[in-house]
Amino acid sequence: MVNEGPGHVDLKVHLAHPARMYDYYLGGKDNFAADREAAEKALAAAPEIRAIARENRAFMQRAVTHIVSAGIRQFLDIGTGLPTGRNVHEVAQDYAPDARVAYVDNDRIVQVHARALLSGQGRGETRVIAADIREPDVILNHPDVREMIDFTAPVAIMLVSVLQFVPDRDPEELVAPLREAMAPGSYLVLSHPTHDFRREQVHQVVDTYNKAKAPAITRTRPEIERLFGDLEMIEPGLVQVPLWRPEPGSVCKDLGLIWMYGGVARKPA
Repeated sequence: MVNEGPGHVDLKVHLAHPARMYDYYLGGKDNFAADREAAEKALAAAPEIRAIARENRAFMQRAVTHIVSAGIRQFLDIGTGLPTGRNVHEVAQDYAPDARVAYVDNDRIVQVHARALLSGQGRGETRVIAADIREPDVILNHPDVREMIDFTAPVAIMLVSVLQFVPDRDPEELVAPLREAMAPGSYLVLSHPTHDFRREQVHQVVDTYNKAKAPAITRTRPEIERLFGDLEMIEPGLVQVPLWRPEPGSVCKDLGLIWMYGGVARKPA
């Protein structure tokens, strides 16, 4: 039970939340009964969700490794969800301790969890910021974001498995201002679920999320690819997440079940 007081946040643990469901898929412990119940219903419709979550996480980590090795030292992760194994700041700062990471999420549950989980890591260049992906201009002009991120220099903007949870908006309206704000040499990292295959199972999963009060939407490959605008796609382009620059010798045994696309693009000079 959470004590109410001046700093009280209603965690609404009786409602399932996508971030905590994702944490459950990954084997984490920051989830509640409602999250586990909703997640198990989704897994009953499509058991491959666990593999998709793992592959999506691994895609993010490989993308960050590529970007930081290319010299990028600032990351804006929007719709970050709960911190779990090998987060953006851990991957980036292991390679470059001076890397700065601003996590952005609109959900108070995520903010409380994230700040608690990050507080003991001694990373002075990591911050959790309260803002909503539905208001990209607010994010870009948020004083805490501006303090962390210099938009006159290259930045990596992360939209990893988040745009599906904004079903009531044209995603181009949300991504275009972010692309415009990026300096030349910046990167956009994006992943998104699709119904291009496994359509029946995907629709069952979407229905489970809708019933759990966490509405979601899937999109086709062309719809997702358009979100990169005129940025230059990095090889191999927009692909199923296990196929984006896999580690040498790694093989995804269930590639036909991974209904998640991912890609990385660079803003040309």
